[in-house]
Amino acid sequence: MIRRILSPNKGRSFFLLGARSTGKTSLLNVLFDERVARFDLLKPDLFRELQKRPERFVSLLPKNRKRGDWIIIDEIQRVPDLLNIVHGKIEEEKLKFALTGSSARKLRRSGANLLGGRALIYSLFPFTHRELGDQFDLDQALEWGTLPVLLEAADTSEKKRILDAYVDTFIREEVREEQIIRKLDPFLRFLEVSAQMDGKIINAAKIASDAQTEPRTVLRYYEIMEDTLLGKHLDAYHRSIRKAQRQAPKFYFFDTGISRALSGLCGVEVRKTSKEYGNLFESFFINELFRLNEYLQSGYRFSYLRTKDGLEIDLIVEKPRQPPILIEIKSAERVDETALNRFQKLKRDLQARDFWVACQETRMRSTGVAEILPWREVVNRLFS
Repeated sequence: MIRRILSPNKGRSFFLLGARSTGKTSLLNVLFDERVARFDLLKPDLFRELQKRPERFVSLLPKNRKRGDWIIIDEIQRVPDLLNIVHGKIEEEKLKFALTGSSARKLRRSGANLLGGRALIYSLFPFTHRELGDQFDLDQALEWGTLPVLLEAADTSEKKRILDAYVDTFIREEVREEQIIRKLDPFLRFLEVSAQMDGKIINAAKIASDAQTEPRTVLRYYEIMEDTLLGKHLDAYHRSIRKAQRQAPKFYFFDTGISRALSGLCGVEVRKTSKEYGNLFESFFINELFRLNEYLQSGYRFSYLRTKDGLEIDLIVEKPRQPPILIEIKSAERVDETALNRFQKLKRDLQARDFWVACQETRMRSTGVAEILPWREVVNRLFS
């Protein structure tokens, strides 16, 4: 079994949030033995029973329970009214709860804040390259993603079936059954278009035209995507937070395999010389930083910058009261250092501490403007 970086503190109750199939159940199986009472709300009978009468949950708890005992509830967002009961049991009986969920949206809407201060919140993602260790293969990660369930696939055709089924499950269970979207057809068109624009600056008007809907609806769709843990926004950089909020963010799907499945490219070979390969490498790299920043609680703030002249920095990494680090992301095995000269003034204007190029070169080298580094070295410098 692959050891996860995330290790929740068992001193108090916690939420474990993550998209479907990121390994939440497997992680809890490592943390708790089989004697711990467990309630899986994906089981139809249990879901229907507790959806109709949440108060029935108390009668299902172990009769011999005692102070400090753990209770696991999987997919708590399916019956959010249970949170009131959980809150009561934490207070009255000092029970501890491990609550998994794949929709932050439903938890927020239903008042998960009732557990504020009584339950920690953790996020789980697909595997990082550090977790996979010797099993990690960059090209495979770009083409198929790193969802744990893919490790069990016998061949590429099975991987394709798994990813296609994942997309179907998301649409059926997260969207249709939970009635997140009133009109499904525009949302389905949006999913394909947004997946094709993974990692690009959001142009709501253009996406709305392609999806045959309204720009404000597109922005709401992106909020739903983030709330259902399918991706994350990357905000534009500006020294003024107020001005930064006026600029459109980028959006990165949480896994390259899922974005390819949504865009209809699952199973299509990715050529190293293609533009798609470069886009996938950027998405993979930024997701690695998102994940490790969350797991290790490093406190970095990420953004991107595009100037009025069209010059773009892929990633700006900041910490309070520290100069920023600029990162360009290149999938190339040999970076053209002359193309970096145009960033010299921008680096000076931003008073950047460092300017790194994360790429597939195998050796570190320095130019007058930037350090060209293997992408793993950039990760190690940020998360040593």
